Amino acid sequence: MKQIIIPQDIERMATLAVDAAFAVHKELGPGLLESAYEGCFAYELELREVRFQRQLPVPLNYKGKLIEVSFRADVVLEQRLLIELKAVEALLPVHRAQVITYLKVLQLPLGLLINFNTALIKDGLHRILNLHLP
Repeated sequence: MKQIIIPQDIERMATLAVDAAFAVHKELGPGLLESAYEGCFAYELELREVRFQRQLPVPLNYKGKLIEVSFRADVVLEQRLLIELKAVEALLPVHRAQVITYLKVLQLPLGLLINFNTALIKDGLHRILNLHLP
């Protein structure tokens, strides 16, 4: 299996993102809509002085042609770390596949899939590596 080494600055951002997710979940708990968690998560990132983009369009290049689609990544930190937020009863394989696809298209090495609809947020945190990078 290919060994992926994540740069330290991305690991630092991942730690800040996890810390922000813990803060939001501690304050709100499970049961809200994804959009509420996204707004609060963004505010926590601001408090940590992390640069990020919300609802970043994900381009689709198909055989050299840019296809206009409406894929949007929930949060991308400093153009290097993907964060996909959910508020669902259970994560499904399609949620992981979505993150893998976004990582491939955006050419990012690491993504965090965070489900806020859990009793313990640690159970909702998932690291996903992009195994398709050169």
